[in-house]
Amino acid sequence: MQRRSGGARGVLVIASPESSPGGALPLAPRSDTEANATKRPLAVVVLAGGQGKRLGTDVPKVLASICGTPAFCYVLEATRSLEPARTIVVACYRKELIVDYLTRRMPGVEWVDQGEPRGTGHAVLATASALVGFDGDVLVLFGDSPLVRADTLAQLVATHALRGAACTMAPARLDDPTGYGRVVRHHDGTLDRVVEEKDADLAVKGIREVHCGIAVFRGPDLFAVLRRVQTDNSQGEYYLTDAYRLLRESGERVELCPLEDSEEALGFNTPGDLLECRQRMRRRILARHQGNGVEIEDPASVYIDHEVTIGPRTRILPFSVIRAGVTIGSGCEIGPFSHLRAGTVLEDGAEVGNFVEVKASRLGRHVKAKHLTYLGDATVGAGSNIGAGTITANYDGRVKHKTTIGENAFIGSGTVLIAPVDVGDRAVTGAGAVVKHHSHVPAGATVVGVPARVIEPKGAPAEEPPRDRQGGGR
Repeated sequence: MQRRSGGARGVLVIASPESSPGGALPLAPRSDTEANATKRPLAVVVLAGGQGKRLGTDVPKVLASICGTPAFCYVLEATRSLEPARTIVVACYRKELIVDYLTRRMPGVEWVDQGEPRGTGHAVLATASALVGFDGDVLVLFGDSPLVRADTLAQLVATHALRGAACTMAPARLDDPTGYGRVVRHHDGTLDRVVEEKDADLAVKGIREVHCGIAVFRGPDLFAVLRRVQTDNSQGEYYLTDAYRLLRESGERVELCPLEDSEEALGFNTPGDLLECRQRMRRRILARHQGNGVEIEDPASVYIDHEVTIGPRTRILPFSVIRAGVTIGSGCEIGPFSHLRAGTVLEDGAEVGNFVEVKASRLGRHVKAKHLTYLGDATVGAGSNIGAGTITANYDGRVKHKTTIGENAFIGSGTVLIAPVDVGDRAVTGAGAVVKHHSHVPAGATVVGVPARVIEPKGAPAEEPPRDRQGGGR
């Protein structure tokens, strides 16, 4: 099945009784009571077999990263609130990569092997053996539609149950429908058929209402009708879209519930499509954090991945990059030109400033690292100050080592901490100090020099020089 070949920027036009008499039914109310009253067992099927040749990569299309997360994970997350009894991913091209990801990150999500790919209908039918005896509804989604929302799916499933349909499909209306199957309606607004673009004539190509791969079916009806689908089309494939026509011709009820936001229809085939999805998802993420009380001074220059937690009253200054797997507390300040990588935790009030990179490190409350610093695999206690140009040299060429800095420590400008290193509470390093690996800087001590050595406070007795075994000086 073809998806669009260029980024869609269209605005959805909602079908209404005035414009489409007898057409799309309204979505079910959002009432929890009404939704629970019509709730049936649900299985989710996500199609993830696409190779994505036009993306120019050698991994499955659905593993393309969108704001730090594979595209199909957004689809799976959107279905989670539906509490499905089963969730199945249909894999094909380089399926071992998808299976590995699901095993590590999404235990409980099942997968089936499509085998030789022969179209979207063939992909859904591959789940029939896994769903033998399942008597609920089946929600089918494309894995390369990361912008679909959980609320949309919840309303679609509830509407399907309330209307008693064999199938309820969610089309969208786009200004530029290129690459999508077109939804052809009867004069009364009901569904006639869906025509894939490669099989469409000029008249059908002029239709702007499109099929975007979001539909819920009565399970037994779905698999029965898919076994009747033929390959008499330009691509010689088993189209899922033929199932709508066959159900209707059999006298079954097929409903249309158009998407309220055309953005949710967008998939990707080309690098341009992928960029469009990334930009839209980025804007969503920024808006979500702003809604939670995070101040983002210049959204156009800030990049925040999915799976980032930020507390209220935190300020994000321009040209900051925050990657997936970062947790930031309340009242923090990030940037400008900061880079926070996976595994970083900033406790309340911590500040990370100009050209500071933090990776897999925990910075305690009110820690300051304001300038030209790299903190990797480090733990920094509350109230400590990290001077400009400080580096935790965490990698010895084979493995990475930890640096531990206690509370209220003062790390002087240009300090190099060659991990593993332990710096005690209230300890001080002088500017340019190089603290060797396996060193321990005692609490309250001051170290200076290359390599760093402890110096005594003014007025303290001089340290007795070390002696050899015969008791003589060196």
